[in-house]
Order: sequence, then C-alpha cells, then structure tokens
Amino acid sequence: PNKLGGVIALVMSIAILFLMPLLHTNQSQELQFYPLNQILFWYMVITIILLTWIGARPVETPYILTGQILTVLYFSYYILNPIISKFWDNLLNN
Repeated sequence: PNKLGGVIALVMSIAILFLMPLLHTNQSQELQFYPLNQILFWYMVITIILLTWIGARPVETPYILTGQILTVLYFSYYILNPIISKFWDNLLNN
C-alpha cells in the first residue's frame, strides 16, 4: 500500500543479489557440507513462489499482511544465510 516503501523494497531486492558474491565467504563451494543452508535454500524457493503468487492477488486485507510477512522472510534469508554458513565453517574446523 505504501508506494515509497514498495520502491525501496524493489530496489533492495535487486541490489542484494549484486551484493551476494561479495558477501560469500564460505570455505566450501558445495552445499552438501551445509545442511541448514540446504533447508534455507528451499525455504527461499518457497518464499519466492509465494511472493510471486501473492503479487497477482488483489490488494485486500489478508493478502497485504501475507505479502508483508513474506517480504520479511525474503530479506531474512540474506541475513541468516551468511550467519549459518559461518557457524558451520566454525563447527567443521573445530
């Protein structure tokens, strides 16, 4: 419902994709050593599918809140992924 908030979220959702290679500090490139990150990957796939579906719905009461919650989940992936990767790197090295 907020135009400026929507524009900022749109720009941030694209900009964060360009920042991901710079933030990648995993010791291993494969996800097989990061089981929680595998779960997070599928969580992200489901979130993107649901955001795509919710974007096609009319701007009404249940869909607004659902879209806001899914947006928070989308951005939380980019916060949780490096933290969990670092946790597993420390766990595997010790």
